[in-house]
Amino acid sequence: MTGTSENFNTNWRRVASSIYQKPRDSKIYGSVEIDVTELENFIAQKRKEGIKTTLTHIMTLIIGRAFLQEVPELNAYIKRGKVVKRSQVDGMVSVLLKNGEMGSVKIENADQVTIKELSDLMAKKIKQSRQGDENKAMQSKHMLSSIPWPFRTWLFNLYKIVTIDWGLSLPGVNLSSDSFGSYVVSNIGSLGLDTGYAALLPSSNVSIVLIVGKVYKKPMVINDEILPRKVFTLSATLDHRVVDGSHGGRLFRFIKHMVKNPQLLETKPDTL
Repeated sequence: MTGTSENFNTNWRRVASSIYQKPRDSKIYGSVEIDVTELENFIAQKRKEGIKTTLTHIMTLIIGRAFLQEVPELNAYIKRGKVVKRSQVDGMVSVLLKNGEMGSVKIENADQVTIKELSDLMAKKIKQSRQGDENKAMQSKHMLSSIPWPFRTWLFNLYKIVTIDWGLSLPGVNLSSDSFGSYVVSNIGSLGLDTGYAALLPSSNVSIVLIVGKVYKKPMVINDEILPRKVFTLSATLDHRVVDGSHGGRLFRFIKHMVKNPQLLETKPDTL
């Protein structure tokens, strides 16, 4: 298989070579296998009703509700060496853009929207991104990738020091220590991958990145019967400065509860 240096040195790889160093930060990893047989049926029913929702939409909503109702401690970020509570719950969702490039869309107040509202909002934001109306993350990535090495490494380190370490804002480029939302959701199952663990992007300052794996069938024991079920693996990388094991346990229990009761996502949380 052949290729040029340009095939390998994409915008993202140029940026990644500058922002990531040898693993040294404290992280927590966790995963859970979840039976989504009924949830898949629920999604299929919503699509028949004209609501173009997916497993990614559902997980984005569930995590938003979890930050609101179960683990509000995770809706925080590090600023000047202290844990600071965010003013709202925002989700960042990875999406596939034109030419196979990965991008992201930010869902503000992700804890307050319904399935239909999120489906409509994400469709609009993805369309805008594919047409070139880029968000902060994409703009900063393209800006960094255009700078020659090693200058882009120096620039990124300066940006990280100013925004993350010092907690200052850069209004000219709309960046701060709280620019990238409360959490990140990425569905690698849509790319054919069973499971994986994401990196914690140093500049994102999010407390958790969740990876949705591919849905597949496996035999499971249900009421003492062996039945074929649809399952997927949900993996998480968590910032140990904000999150500990007890938070992870509470989060995954909430996720399992909501997967069994997705109808709760059809109404706003203040009406539950």
